[in-house]
Amino acid sequence: MTTNNEKSLQTLEPKTHTSGTLWHLYIVQTRFGHWYTGITTNVDKRFATHQAGKGAKNLKGKGPLILIHQQEVGSKSEASKLECKIKKLPRAKKEAYVSAFKSS
Repeated sequence: MTTNNEKSLQTLEPKTHTSGTLWHLYIVQTRFGHWYTGITTNVDKRFATHQAGKGAKNLKGKGPLILIHQQEVGSKSEASKLECKIKKLPRAKKEAYVSAFKSS
């Protein structure tokens, strides 16, 4: 386990995925300002499921929801690893991570 989350996030760059299904990491914000991080193969479909109050129990009754970040990751394994690392970050570092994609 890495204690320096920023360094470990930098080393887990999205890779070109040549076969199989492409996985995505996404972050949703609730009406209370809380962030939920997840992975999926279809962000639009998964977000619609969340908006309908289905899927993740953490999001039920907390809409309207805002999709604030999404990125292609590669394999399910890579997406799961990145999701775990993002979830461990404090809010300020999550915000910096999302901001880095918006300024690119």
